[in-house]
Amino acid sequence: MTDETCQWQGWRQATERALYGPGGFYLRPEGPAGHFRTSVHASPLFAAAVARLLAEVAEELGTTGIDLVDVGAGRGELLTGVLAVAGDAHDLTVRAYAVERAPRPAGLDPRIEWSDRLPSGVRGLVFANEWLDNVPVDVAEADAEGTVRYVEVRTDGTERLGGPVAGPDAEWLARWWPLREPGARAEIGRPRDEAWAAAVGSLAAGRAVAVDYAHVRESRPPFGSLTGFRAGREVPPVPDGSCDLTSHVALDACAAAGGDGGASEAVGGHGASGSRGGGWPEAGIVTQREALGRLGVSGGRPPLSLASTDPTAYLRALSSAGEAAELTARGGLGDFLWLTRRVPGRPGGEGGTQGTGRPGHGGY
Repeated sequence: MTDETCQWQGWRQATERALYGPGGFYLRPEGPAGHFRTSVHASPLFAAAVARLLAEVAEELGTTGIDLVDVGAGRGELLTGVLAVAGDAHDLTVRAYAVERAPRPAGLDPRIEWSDRLPSGVRGLVFANEWLDNVPVDVAEADAEGTVRYVEVRTDGTERLGGPVAGPDAEWLARWWPLREPGARAEIGRPRDEAWAAAVGSLAAGRAVAVDYAHVRESRPPFGSLTGFRAGREVPPVPDGSCDLTSHVALDACAAAGGDGGASEAVGGHGASGSRGGGWPEAGIVTQREALGRLGVSGGRPPLSLASTDPTAYLRALSSAGEAAELTARGGLGDFLWLTRRVPGRPGGEGGTQGTGRPGHGGY
């Protein structure tokens, strides 16, 4: 192997090294919150909504003792927020599990179990917020003759076309993201499908929910969506560990891999398939705007009459409405997609989790 060959890698391998290798971006002390803000950081309303969702799952399972697994847990911000309200507001006893490849942060609530692997036998809610977009994937591009090839990259971000895409990767592209024009690009989402299937497979009973930048068949970006983020700004994707590397998720493909079968392929836009219990999807895809609306998060302004009768309450309600508006905004966080998969109770009894499963991908 020549020195030149050693410099070039597929994007999946290069991303794995840059994000999770020694000194990788997601293993740094400042964590993801030091570089960008997610829904969790935007408002405590998001954690409160997840707590309400957890209470729904607990009611379905007929229990007040419930598992909550946060996949790609960052520094435990979501679990901390849910634990702060779940007991008092919903009378739940929560067994909290953070799945994260970074070390456990100092001072984290001792009730949170920290691991780099999915637990198994979960009875409750597996929640993955902005996790799948950081599962490393290869990038493919159609060359001038229409042959679909892997894109290779060096640590300085320089790219070249490598060998033809073949085998399971080619089959995935043919089914989910065909490249028909020279120059067209795609992220090969097969590792994300496998990661989501493992998350669903960790459930003995309950729901798995993935929330992410995403697209479905009718809205694939023609040149892919791979990009970088550093210190709150979008930057070119350079796999040297200096920035986040992320791309939107082919969420309909993940849905099929997680057991949604033909129903997920039938999701034309951002609709859901099959409803149950207050209109929540049995399995399918909705926007964050719709999902949070179902969970009571509204950006509506409080009545002006409240300003004269209780000015302090009015200001609190106004602030909450502003935060809700950010979480549900069109063209922003509200356009994130939520993928839900229900798993009915399986034989094997009650109780919490046991053992460990697949390693947790993704830094957040």
